[in-house]
Amino acid sequence: MQLTVTGARKGRIGPGGKYSAALCRARRRTTLGFFLGLAVSWSAAPAQAQDLVTNGSFEITTSGNGQLGYNTTASGWTTNGYNFIFAPGTADTTGATGQYGNLQLWGPGNGSDNGLTVSPDGGNFVAADSAFGVEPIQQTITGLTVGADYTVGFWWADAQQYTYNGDTTDQWQVSLGSQTQSTAVVDDVSHGFSGWTYQTFTYAATSTSETLSFLAAGTPDGVPPFALLDGVTLYASAPEPSSCILVIGALATAAGVRRRSKSGPARS
Repeated sequence: MQLTVTGARKGRIGPGGKYSAALCRARRRTTLGFFLGLAVSWSAAPAQAQDLVTNGSFEITTSGNGQLGYNTTASGWTTNGYNFIFAPGTADTTGATGQYGNLQLWGPGNGSDNGLTVSPDGGNFVAADSAFGVEPIQQTITGLTVGADYTVGFWWADAQQYTYNGDTTDQWQVSLGSQTQSTAVVDDVSHGFSGWTYQTFTYAATSTSETLSFLAAGTPDGVPPFALLDGVTLYASAPEPSSCILVIGALATAAGVRRRSKSGPARS
């Protein structure tokens, strides 16, 4: 009896009910294309990730320059320490007013050729006294997935309060929930400025809502070191490329096994 194939199936099945070689090649190309597309979309996912930090550049304030929590605030952030907001070009010129009067940092505008400038992020930055009235600058981060990794990124530097003399050290202690990581300790000369450095830390979320905290830690007391901060971000960490390859390879293998099982045992 002769098998007649009509309609959409015509030309797909050859003699003996076997798929044609051309069709098999087409199916393989389609499968390969699917997994290549999956790899591309997966690798592109981090670019579409959401920054979970509010006002990480400290541009949104209630009153501009000033002491945070005393005469100005930065949207999304809270602090009770001796921590300040400076607009570009003001830290070593007009300064900012705090509870003990005007405060400036040593820089070209007041007699120190140390290169003090805004961060690469631009705009406002935070300056936190590292040895007096030390309290964290913090905000609550929501929308976390328990067990997932998140990467905190930020620009930081060390400077010194104007009119004071002496070498200083500085660092930031950065916490997400109960997990704390610290930057390297920077040694700075009297009237100095360390220059800006970009830092990242990765944390595994233990709750859907956790506190992101920056605590300045410097020495010595009495010659105020100030830790500078800007451009804070927090993103879900991207999967490692090797992990993506392993998962995609496993999926491709599973698809191949499933296809072979459907076609039945090989014929001799």
